[in-house]
Amino acid sequence: PDGIFYQNANDNPWVTQMIDTAAQNKILNSASYGNVLYIKNCAVCHGQDRKGNGADFPNLKNIKDKRTSEEIQSLLKSGNGRMPSFQRLPNSELEAIASFLIHPELKEKKKIEKGPDEAGKEQNNVFGFKPAYAVKVWKKVLDPNGYPGVKPPWGTLNAIDLNTGDYVWRVPLGEFPELTKKGLAITGTESYGAPIVTAGGLVFIAGTRDEKIRAYDKKTGKILWEYQLDAGGFATPITYEVDGKQYVVIAAGGGRGLKQGGNYVAFTLK
Repeated sequence: PDGIFYQNANDNPWVTQMIDTAAQNKILNSASYGNVLYIKNCAVCHGQDRKGNGADFPNLKNIKDKRTSEEIQSLLKSGNGRMPSFQRLPNSELEAIASFLIHPELKEKKKIEKGPDEAGKEQNNVFGFKPAYAVKVWKKVLDPNGYPGVKPPWGTLNAIDLNTGDYVWRVPLGEFPELTKKGLAITGTESYGAPIVTAGGLVFIAGTRDEKIRAYDKKTGKILWEYQLDAGGFATPITYEVDGKQYVVIAAGGGRGLKQGGNYVAFTLK
């Protein structure tokens, strides 16, 4: 039928704590040079406390046991997984961030000069907008075993009738094999990426933490096919036709706390 919306959803609670600008400025004024740079560039993901939020953004409090200053600076320059490249920062600032992460107890001070781009943005901001609050804490709520701290399903694929607002069907999306082996019902996992629907009545979706891509019957939500990827397909599949043959492709880049990948995987539809 027309008007059916297919969408994956996550049921994973998070804790978000905000801090007002005045309090943030007090922290910045009393913080070391490297700490200030960390707060400005890294804290939005890893938190001001450097504890991260689980698999997505790792805990950095003990990074000195895993990385040297040079390795941290190299990662900041190149980016890694979901972390973007910070090549825009001068080497002195990259070095200061790395130094802070390895020796957070040091309190060296140095004024951070505004670059011409930053100053220009402030001068040209016709709305005069400055956020009243910034993110201080952003982390997942997990149980003692590292799973979401709520009752499953933790991830679902849904077919919703937009004419009525009712669910046509709702099924768990993804699984933790170790829990399935213990006899638990399929829990679903968080997913990142969306589904596509083909004219032949199939819903293709990857994006789950079990690193699979699946095809569902769009009418019933029944799994018709699944394939174990080499790395997580945290993206939306595409479909196209060449010489009368239809293909479905997924970018299996991995990451998000799992192994990295670098392949596009293509499948033909019979």
